[in-house]
Amino acid sequence: MIRRPPRSTLFPYTTLFRSPEFVIDLDLPPEQRWKEVATVYSADIKDLLSAVKNVTHPIFHGLIFKLVDKFGPKLAETFPQPFLDEIKGISDATAIPLGEVAFFNIFYEIFTVCTSIVGQSSSGNLYHGRNLDFGLLMGWDSKNGTWLATEILRRMTVQLDFQRNKTTVFKATNFVGYVGMVTGMKPSRFSLTVDERFKFIGGYIGFAEWILGKRNGKWMSFLTREVLENATSYEEAQKTLAKSVLLAPVYFILGGNRSGQASVITRGLKFFDVWELGSEIKNGSWYLVETNYDHWTKPPYYDDRRSPAKRCLDKFGANNFSMANLFNVLSTKPMNNKVSD
Repeated sequence: MIRRPPRSTLFPYTTLFRSPEFVIDLDLPPEQRWKEVATVYSADIKDLLSAVKNVTHPIFHGLIFKLVDKFGPKLAETFPQPFLDEIKGISDATAIPLGEVAFFNIFYEIFTVCTSIVGQSSSGNLYHGRNLDFGLLMGWDSKNGTWLATEILRRMTVQLDFQRNKTTVFKATNFVGYVGMVTGMKPSRFSLTVDERFKFIGGYIGFAEWILGKRNGKWMSFLTREVLENATSYEEAQKTLAKSVLLAPVYFILGGNRSGQASVITRGLKFFDVWELGSEIKNGSWYLVETNYDHWTKPPYYDDRRSPAKRCLDKFGANNFSMANLFNVLSTKPMNNKVSD
């Protein structure tokens, strides 16, 4: 394996790319909250859905989206509030069929890949960052050497400030049209990222159970949105994320507001394991790295992003750990790849 050292010249990230910022007003009726941002990015959302249609058509001959258009609205009607009305509002603002907007909002439950890191510097400061790898196998552009869906999603990445009474409740980095959350931060309380957990049953079993009427589980991204909106502490967020029944296995990476307060919560539909940063500090380490594999198992050789990330972090050391160096680690291959945002 080629061992690549961490980059040292990428930071500050603002010189590379700065996502547009929008306010999501939680005091508005749900169907109106996303109107502004959805209208601005309407063409991009349509481009993404067209890309997915083009990729799947040679295999399924349009069957997938025929089913989405036929049954998607019925599926959407089973979503909890306020998510149902928010999705309807996006559909109205973009003139995209309701079923297709609903399909986009559950796609994470089926497939994505990511890398999350939370670490503590020698001065006790916590830093939490992630790569969001989305769009793998969704249309290879041989001319530019990129995944088509990934490039569209990169255009659709925005910074969101969720406000109530004109005061920030939480902030998030998200894709336009996706009302759940995979990356967020509650100021002075906690930070939260989500990585998919690869398991055979995946999100398909939970999805099938939901379709068949067994709806005691929660959609992952809706749960994280609820936690970011309603949890008032790291401890409350951790408990809710660990014990809620889910539709898909997942990793929740949670950072707190004081030294040693961070964890990776490994989830099955009911199973949970909490891996605490505090326990790693006692053992001489100072960080947690989560990709898409259980921390107590060895990642497969063909997708080992964990080992390179750990080598980069170890090279910097806790004495030099900072937001700049965390950014540089996440910008180093293979953590940063052709499906990374």
